[in-house]
Parts: sequence; C-alpha cells; structure tokens
Amino acid sequence: MSYLYISLGSNINREYHVKHGLTELAKVFGALTLSSLYESKAVGFDGSDFYNMVIGVETSNTIEEVANTLRTIEFKYGREQQAKKFSPRTLDLDLLLFDELILNTPAQIPRDEITKNAFVLWPLAEIAESLKHPVTNQSYGQLWQNFDKASQSITQIPFSWSHIMDNQNT
Repeated sequence: MSYLYISLGSNINREYHVKHGLTELAKVFGALTLSSLYESKAVGFDGSDFYNMVIGVETSNTIEEVANTLRTIEFKYGREQQAKKFSPRTLDLDLLLFDELILNTPAQIPRDEITKNAFVLWPLAEIAESLKHPVTNQSYGQLWQNFDKASQSITQIPFSWSHIMDNQNT
C-alpha cells in the first residue's frame, strides 16, 4: 500500500465542487484524511478566490492509475480538456506526494507548488506536519514555519463534510 497526498481546489461554485470532489475521492480511496479548508486569492491570474485543502489517502493503485483517476474526476465536474494552467477551476485535483517518490512523469512528484504556495503548504503541514519533503529533507511543519506568510493571503474557513459509504451501491 502507498500513501499519497492530493491538493483539491475550486474557484467556481466552490463549496459544491469541494464536497463533490471529496465524495468522489472517498468512493475511490475509502477513508480520507482531511486538512481544514482554506480560502486564498488566485495565483498567476486574476480570478475569484479559491477554496483549497489537502487530502491524504492510502491506495494499492499505481501512480499512473491515481493520476488518471484524478483527471477523470476533474472532467466529470466540468474541467475543460485544454484548460490553461492559470485559469478558473471547477475542480482541480493535484497529486502532491506519492510515498517518498521523486518523479517527473506521469506527474511531478513531489509537486513543486508545495514549497511555493501557502494554499498547498499550510494544509499539507496541518495533516503531515512531521513528514519530510523527499528533496529538501525538511518536515512540512518546518517548511510552513519558515514560509513567508506575508507573501500570500490565505484564511482558514469553517467547513463541514461527512460522507457515509452506501454499502449497497459499492
């Protein structure tokens, strides 16, 4: 079994897409470890504020299967096939970490955004504080502690989501 972390974001009908994204992830992976939900400004383009969080899951799937699953869920909730990197998102699911792997394909692991964006680092540090970044060898708690928090606006917001697996339909 592998343990991985996924960044979830949305700036279009945010609460709807966050809740449905979590439900889809629970259907695929089962138990989810959830960070708090955060609101942050769009990075790289002018757009509505985002909701962001990080989810930890355990899986026996390969990294390729996980990457394909995340894309399938994004498309199910309206992500355009040719969406530009810096543009509004109904649902954005990015694989951040897959065990301690360091890869460039099928996805960049660990994802570069971890050390650059508060909306990724803070929620990751919240649920994986003592875990060490496989490149910097610093814990995510240390990375967040040393992050220039004045560089990006981010706020923890109240959020509630509960998912009860329907065993009759699984």
